[in-house]
Amino acid sequence: MTATETTAAHLLTGGSEPTMRALFSATLERFGGRPAVISGDNTLTYADLAAAADRLAGALAALGVGPGTPVALLLSNGAPYVVADLAIIRLGAAKVPLNDMLSATEIGHILRDSGAVVALSGPRMLAAGLAADAPELRTIVTLEPPAGAADDERLVAWDDLLADAPAHVAPGDVSPADVGLIMYTGGTTGMPKGVVHTQQNLVLNLLSHIIEMGLADDERLLLMSPLPHSAGFLLQAGLVRGAVNFVEPAFDPDLVLDRIERDRVTYTFMVPTMIYRVLDRAVDRSAAAPLDLSALRTILYGAAPITQERLTQGLELLGPVFMQLYAQSEAPNFITRLRRDDHRNDPDHVHRLTSCGQPVAMAEVRVLDDNGDEVPRGEVGEICARTPYTMIGYRGLPEVTAETLVDGWLHTGDVGRMDDEGYVYLLDRKKDMIITGGMNVYCSEVENVLATYDGVRQVAVAGIDHPDWGEAVVAFVVATEPGAIDEATVLARCRDDLSAYKRPKAVRIVDALPVTAYGKFDKKALRATWPGW
Repeated sequence: MTATETTAAHLLTGGSEPTMRALFSATLERFGGRPAVISGDNTLTYADLAAAADRLAGALAALGVGPGTPVALLLSNGAPYVVADLAIIRLGAAKVPLNDMLSATEIGHILRDSGAVVALSGPRMLAAGLAADAPELRTIVTLEPPAGAADDERLVAWDDLLADAPAHVAPGDVSPADVGLIMYTGGTTGMPKGVVHTQQNLVLNLLSHIIEMGLADDERLLLMSPLPHSAGFLLQAGLVRGAVNFVEPAFDPDLVLDRIERDRVTYTFMVPTMIYRVLDRAVDRSAAAPLDLSALRTILYGAAPITQERLTQGLELLGPVFMQLYAQSEAPNFITRLRRDDHRNDPDHVHRLTSCGQPVAMAEVRVLDDNGDEVPRGEVGEICARTPYTMIGYRGLPEVTAETLVDGWLHTGDVGRMDDEGYVYLLDRKKDMIITGGMNVYCSEVENVLATYDGVRQVAVAGIDHPDWGEAVVAFVVATEPGAIDEATVLARCRDDLSAYKRPKAVRIVDALPVTAYGKFDKKALRATWPGW
């Protein structure tokens, strides 16, 4: 960490050691009676949040949780998740967040691999937690005890745990080098890997969020995607800035529009699929009655590519409110950023709409070839990044860590290029790049073309094993409505729009595209549906 970054981290934590506890202790006191979290009918002020987190921290400390202790969160979006997050921060423990879209097998693996000694669980994931073969897991705290599970000696009701807990806790000393987060990746092959971050990583990462998000003093932040992933970092940034945070259990396009119009939400985060549905619903509702969406200042988006056509529609409907992030769990949320003023339709800037932006203030980015040498601007290679908040490694996987972190540089596994102005253009995941007849095809290039066709709502392209070509380009298409487009029409249009080797060898019209627990198209699942040639 540079001297400037060290100074910034100390300023952010009030001059104390750069730990999440120091950062949030000052934050929660500063904003007192201001609304902090609104979830359904439940509103917690910053003072309420501090008191609830302290009480839970005391209860967890009595269970042996202290600095660096892995604590799993198997909670859906809601106020209890936020309270639990802050209690873990108060103790300096290591949060192990689990998305409630994960399978029981994945949940069991994460509980076992992380060494979590306590799990805080809601009803949606409790059964998976109880069934997990996780020897270190001593206590499962549940919001709603299930029938028939009372004989599990590990099970404790949330209310019972808190009943005798002290209002305040004197936690042990927390070091900047202590592990503060073990975040499991949403890999499409094999079991998830535990990405390990220290307290200092997390403080510096929040500093990057605060710089890059551009949160104003009066921000009203709407979060609907799972808090165990990107949204959780954005929520923490919102809390540090004193925002009013609307935390929703699930995405609903009507709710988004209502929150903006009725509750004057100013800032939200969505993945592209969510944006598409909001735009479609806004068009439908505007036809019946005018919508006042003037309060909205920022839609932060990421996690998957967005089509230029739908982004242009969004700009026309909502104005210059869009901001894109690009990152990975290994360097959370901000490696590059496409600013609001980069989202313009004028001829001099429209090409930037296909970019994920320039490196953020606290990141360096290079494009490297297979030998680790930097390629000239405009040429294709692997996107590699260096930040002061890059993970320290994968838990228990030293060889994989050594392959991913090379001389301080994070090898993202993403293929792309960088232009002369430093804008980064993503083309594909290295493992998803299709090699057909010896030629490289980047899925995003084909997807962007097909997404412009009338009748196409969504499209995902994958490489399918082929006896002659090695791999064949196959497009999976969701129509705007039944019968709006067919395979023959897509294939005919591709003959005019794509080079011969990039054209799909086959097109399948599907009702929906499968997604991973992290909101990305699940191409492994798509390949598994292929019936053969």
